[in-house]
Amino acid sequence: MGQQTVQTEIGRPIRNSKKIKPSHILIHVFLVVLAIICIVPFYIMIIYGTHTNADIASKFIFLPGQALIENYQSMNENINIWRGFLNSLIISTCSTALTLYFGALNAYGFAKYKFKGNKVLFWFVLATMMVPQQLGLVGTFRIMYILNLLDTYAALILPAAANAFAVFFVKQFIDGTIPDEIMESARVDGAGEFKTFNRIILPMLLPALAALGIFAFIGSWNNFIGPLVLLFSNDKYPLPLLVQLLQGYYGTNYGVQYLGVALSVLPIIIVFALFSKRIIGSVAIGAVKG
Repeated sequence: MGQQTVQTEIGRPIRNSKKIKPSHILIHVFLVVLAIICIVPFYIMIIYGTHTNADIASKFIFLPGQALIENYQSMNENINIWRGFLNSLIISTCSTALTLYFGALNAYGFAKYKFKGNKVLFWFVLATMMVPQQLGLVGTFRIMYILNLLDTYAALILPAAANAFAVFFVKQFIDGTIPDEIMESARVDGAGEFKTFNRIILPMLLPALAALGIFAFIGSWNNFIGPLVLLFSNDKYPLPLLVQLLQGYYGTNYGVQYLGVALSVLPIIIVFALFSKRIIGSVAIGAVKG
C-alpha cells in the first residue's frame, strides 16, 4: 500500500505522517526512568525475601534466591502471618463499607438539603481534615473504653463511619452530576428520604464510591497507629503490627523481615494493579460540573 495522502482545498496533497518531536522522546524517557525508580524498591523487597541473611548482608542481589521456604518457616515459628492477613481483611473490608455508606449519606445531606448552618457545618467537617489522625486517638481510646470496645475489631471499624474526606469527595460528585429533579420525582412517587437515597441516589454514586473505596481500603490496610493503641491481643493484630513484631523476633534476620513486609504489601500492589485505571480516571470526579 502506498502512503496515504490528504487533499487540501487547493489540490495539493499533504502526507499524513506524524513527526516525532525530541521533547516527546525526552518525556517518555523521563517517565520510563521514573517508573523504574518506583518499581525497583518493591522488586528488591520481594527478591530479598527469598535469600538468606548472609547473602543479603554480603552483596547486592537482583535475582531470586533459594531461601523462600526457609524464611517462611522461620517466620511462622513466632508469627501467624495468615491470621494477621485475615484480621486486616476483616477490618479493611468493614471499615471501607462504613466509609462508603455513611460518607455518601452525609455528602447527600450536605449537597441536597439546604438547612440553616449547612455551609458552616460543612466547612467544619473539612477543617477536621487538617487535624492529624494521631491527635484524635486519645478521644477515640476514651470513647472505646466507655463503650467497652477496646481490643475488638469494632474499635477500628466504627470510627471509619466518620470520614471527612469521603464526605467532601462524594459531595463534589453529587453537586456536579445529580440534579434536584431526581429527588423531586422520587418524592412525587411516594418514596421516603432513605428509600430515595438507597434505591436511587446510591446506585448513581457508584463511580465515585468505587474510587473512594480503593483509597479507603488501602488506608485501612496500612493503618498502624490505630491498631497499636486500640488492640492488645496478638491474635487480633493486623499485618502492619505483625510486621513490626518481626523486628523484635528477627532483629538481624533480614530475609524473614523482607518476606513479612512483602506479604503485607503484595495485596495493595495487586489491588492497585487491577484498579489503577479506575483510580486515575476517578481522581477528577466532580471537579467539572455538568
